[in-house]
Amino acid sequence: MKIIYVAHYTKYDFQRELYEPLKKITNYKFIFPHDKSLVSESSKNKIKKCDVILAEVSYPSTAIGIEIGWADSFKKPVIYLHKKNSKISKSLNIISKNFFAYKDLNKEYKKLNTLLNKVIK
Repeated sequence: MKIIYVAHYTKYDFQRELYEPLKKITNYKFIFPHDKSLVSESSKNKIKKCDVILAEVSYPSTAIGIEIGWADSFKKPVIYLHKKNSKISKSLNIISKNFFAYKDLNKEYKKLNTLLNKVIK
């Protein structure tokens, strides 16, 4: 089973808005770095071990930028997830062309799964 590391900003309700919808996608194993049940390990090591990075980039975050940089250095594909109408950095195109804009991920997770299936082989 392919492993997806989920990078995201932490100052919003990511448990409900991000983790819950992604947990409905069962054909991949997701690493949720801020899930309290995880054993403590550096995100750099987790990214190195995964197959793909799913980066929620609706909110600017230095930490996400660092994680995307690690993913790029490890030659891991990156998929950018963002809320429609959010202002995202144009420089993200340097790392990946895979973007998924959503209004409500709880209603659109199946479309995201379709993109994941295309990117992850």
